[in-house]
Amino acid sequence: MVSGCGTPEGMASATTSQTGVTTVELTTSTTETGTSEGPPPTSEPGTETITTMGMTGTSAPTSSTTTEGATESTTMGTESSTMPATATDSESGTEPPPPCMQGEIVCEDGEAKVCDGMGGFESSEPCEAACGPGVGCLACVPDTPFCEGDVAMKCAADGLSSEVAEDCDELQGITCNPDIGLCDGACVIENLQLNYIGCDYYPTITLQHDSYNSGTKVFAAVVANTADVPAAITVTRGAMLIKEEMVAAKSVKAITLPWIPALTKGLGPSAVVAEGAYRLRSDRPVTVYQYNLLYASATNDASLLLPVNAWTGDYVVASYPHFPQLNYPGFYAVTAREDGTTVTLAPSATGNKVQAGGGVAADGTGVVVLNAGDVLQVATAAGGDLTGTGVSADKPVQVIAGHKCSNVPTNVDACDHLEEAMFPYEALAKEYIVVPPGQSPNGTPDHGQVVRFIAAEANTTLTFVPDQGVPKVLAKAGDFVELAATTARFKVSADKRFMVAQYMVGQGGGFGEADPSMLLATATEQYRKDYLFHAPPSWASNFVDIILKTGTSVSVDGQPVVAPVQIGATGYSLARVKLDDGPLGDGNHTILGSDRVGIGVYGLQDFGSYWVVGGLDLDHL
Repeated sequence: MVSGCGTPEGMASATTSQTGVTTVELTTSTTETGTSEGPPPTSEPGTETITTMGMTGTSAPTSSTTTEGATESTTMGTESSTMPATATDSESGTEPPPPCMQGEIVCEDGEAKVCDGMGGFESSEPCEAACGPGVGCLACVPDTPFCEGDVAMKCAADGLSSEVAEDCDELQGITCNPDIGLCDGACVIENLQLNYIGCDYYPTITLQHDSYNSGTKVFAAVVANTADVPAAITVTRGAMLIKEEMVAAKSVKAITLPWIPALTKGLGPSAVVAEGAYRLRSDRPVTVYQYNLLYASATNDASLLLPVNAWTGDYVVASYPHFPQLNYPGFYAVTAREDGTTVTLAPSATGNKVQAGGGVAADGTGVVVLNAGDVLQVATAAGGDLTGTGVSADKPVQVIAGHKCSNVPTNVDACDHLEEAMFPYEALAKEYIVVPPGQSPNGTPDHGQVVRFIAAEANTTLTFVPDQGVPKVLAKAGDFVELAATTARFKVSADKRFMVAQYMVGQGGGFGEADPSMLLATATEQYRKDYLFHAPPSWASNFVDIILKTGTSVSVDGQPVVAPVQIGATGYSLARVKLDDGPLGDGNHTILGSDRVGIGVYGLQDFGSYWVVGGLDLDHL
């Protein structure tokens, strides 16, 4: 040990042992005249070295404290003393921890240091991400998200590897936010609500009369942009780019898409069409309808498409019976958004007669695995009716159901395409207001409809205001009762969640122009205060039916709606508005209510019609 005289009071002195370990100590000296007081000197292992007026000896201090490894000593007279940092703690009597072992890795100030076993380090390395004791520099911070460009990554628990959490989709305006290490933007699913507005859709072509699914008869996805800035739209099919479009702010645009014969032509059988669906993405939230087909013609219908943020894995199907006169099938089409999606089918009491294929048995049962964009289309066999069939999947899916071309009722001319996107089981409710459409050209009187009430749960009991004279108890999930052609307006409720499907009567039924179309009734709990919707101006007559609580004020395109008609004793009223676009109209319309309202939009002409939900919330109830 090297020691010296005259260390200033309160200063730290560094001492170096024979092994080369450097320690830091704090020395306090007191010089007085007289003799040293305190315990007698000792000379034992571990005692401090005392330097007094140039002479070296051993002595115990009169008082001693140890603070963070440094020893403070006080002696009487002219002595000054130092104690190495390795001295025994006078209070605890324990030795401080020894230096880390040679080769051991420790972390200090973001560096990985390799101990030399003598209190120093053989080497050190600054770590970019993190340092792990005993390991060294890590690839990433354990269990922490981070960005690699526009890919959101998740670090493994050991910090030595990572995996992709999500590829941030620039076509949806999504980027990886380095502040949180996650995908961020208005179109991130977590930022979207459970309703009909989103950024990621799968337009899916279904079975259509073969005289109307080619040539000038076009299929289209209609995009409504509610934002104050344009929306960039990209349509793909698998890896193939189909179209890129811009939809101006506060406007709607029809995007025509090629027919897919494997899905729309023929009479079956059931089949899986790989990458059969289109994928439509927007860089900001929009609303999308699909028209099969778009322009006014003899067989049409439309669906409000649900964005992937509203998809779930459980659905109940509403379809219509196999049409025996022409052997036309009813159908439902399941579309997956993720690879390895397992779909399980549970046929209803009437859904056990299907055309086998694509992993589906003739009794309607099946377990089918789909990849992203694949479509499973199930078609009825003679005597079959897919209504009430349950579709469940281990990942979110879309279900569109309907009919290739059916009479409604089956003994009334003429047949027309039916389709509607099914609402998820979780969004079904216990109360609906049901009204028929109006007749062309002015909306009066009412046009006849057939209505089905479909149980989503066993032992469901229905209640009608006013009563409709149909059986009230549905024993099993998937059971349904049908109200024959009627123009009744009523409320229907139940003790369990259920679904209501409405079918416009064909032109031979005596209700004026228009052939069959299909609509799912919107539950009163899923009504909204505002809508932007589209009604193709190519149709002879377009209408919107608005169902509102009595006393609610509502406007269409900024104009107040007057004199809605009460629906019996239900507490609700109906406002029917004919949509007049004029010669330069684009078919775009808005609705604003003082309270939440439900809307159905439809078009009528000679032997043609469409009927579509104008929008709704899809809260899980």
